[in-house]
Amino acid sequence: NPDLKSVDCTACGAGLDVLGGGRVTVHICPYCGTELDALDSYRALRRFNDVERPETPFSIGITGRLYGVDFTVIGILQHREYWQGEAYTWLDHQLYSPTHGYAWLTIEDGHLIFARRYRGGGGWMSERQVETSDYPPEVTIGGERFRYYETSTSTITYAEGEFTWAPQKDEKTTEVTAISDGAGMGFAQTGTERETYRMTYLAPEKAEAAFGVSTGLVPRGVHALQPFQKGPNHGFLTKAGLAFAALSLLIAGILSARPGETILSNRLISFGQLPMEIPFTIETPGRLTRIYLEGDTRNSWAYFALELEDPEGEPLFEAGRTVEYYYGTDADGRWTEGTNRANLTFRPEVAGEYTLALSLEEGAHWGAVYPQSSAPTGPVFRQLKMDIRNDLSSGRWMVVLAVVFGLIGGYPLLRKYWHEKRRWSGSDWTDED
Repeated sequence: NPDLKSVDCTACGAGLDVLGGGRVTVHICPYCGTELDALDSYRALRRFNDVERPETPFSIGITGRLYGVDFTVIGILQHREYWQGEAYTWLDHQLYSPTHGYAWLTIEDGHLIFARRYRGGGGWMSERQVETSDYPPEVTIGGERFRYYETSTSTITYAEGEFTWAPQKDEKTTEVTAISDGAGMGFAQTGTERETYRMTYLAPEKAEAAFGVSTGLVPRGVHALQPFQKGPNHGFLTKAGLAFAALSLLIAGILSARPGETILSNRLISFGQLPMEIPFTIETPGRLTRIYLEGDTRNSWAYFALELEDPEGEPLFEAGRTVEYYYGTDADGRWTEGTNRANLTFRPEVAGEYTLALSLEEGAHWGAVYPQSSAPTGPVFRQLKMDIRNDLSSGRWMVVLAVVFGLIGGYPLLRKYWHEKRRWSGSDWTDED
């Protein structure tokens, strides 16, 4: 009867509001837990509840406007699932709109999910399909691709209010969930009945504004359906940061590729000449100058000491460089390690003739590559080649700047990646060998 606004419970006599429209088939009394047949003068069918009523901020009869539609809460279901020795519970609120029909508002781990029955067709994902797939199954519905997320088997532990079907206590419902970037599809099967639901995430503040209540919900973690919240400058920071990082790297490459001016070329120094002093002239002071060393060590290493004096005979610095090179053959084949090259960069402040003192401080052979014999005697290198170039430029600081810009541009992308990782962390899919 569309004019019926309230009834008395035929079991306990409590007054019950009739809110759910013409498709309601049962009404469960919140006072005594009796299930009443809405299609047969609210005849008492069975007692449903023997557990404590769950707490919820959305009481039966409350009305709110969601997505431009006025919905009224007409029923409450509590589900429970046991997984790996732990119990998980969530609350479904049956919603009714005289113009748009029925929907669900779910509280799960402090998050809110809005769901409606999907009647557009286009695909189904079964539990068997999941179990026999080598990769997470996917289904395309309405032009949107959904990827498998989890399978849950739950029972109803509490029911109250009006429903369009008759909930059965402890009856098992298996639901396969697949998600996309902005929504989810639930493929639920109870006995032989199948239903498909489209689910979207509902921010708690939107629900509070819609229903005029303070939910007090504290979301735990990131929900699988929770969309990524971009910052106000997400796109600008990403594009500008990465663009300037690429530009900085390009400039760094140009600066580092400058050949400079050769002031000493291919100076060959034999082992017997060391220690020795090498003079060279700087005509362009204030520019980077680099000393290049290239040895011919073989399964050995040599440490060279370098001391530089300016045109006035004052020491500028003392430094050291190592050249080393090893090779051999093992079970994996031929291998090499180390490098025969080294360099040292400095910035001369005045023009004139500088003097570089070069000496061999230490060196040794690696005897392990000579089986059944000791390390060879003789010099650890035979010949050292030296080059010196002036008027060089360095791209080091541009590389540092590129890293800074890369962090600025990459931070929004890293936030999104981390959000996606947390969003999918609850999936029960495992890759098995």
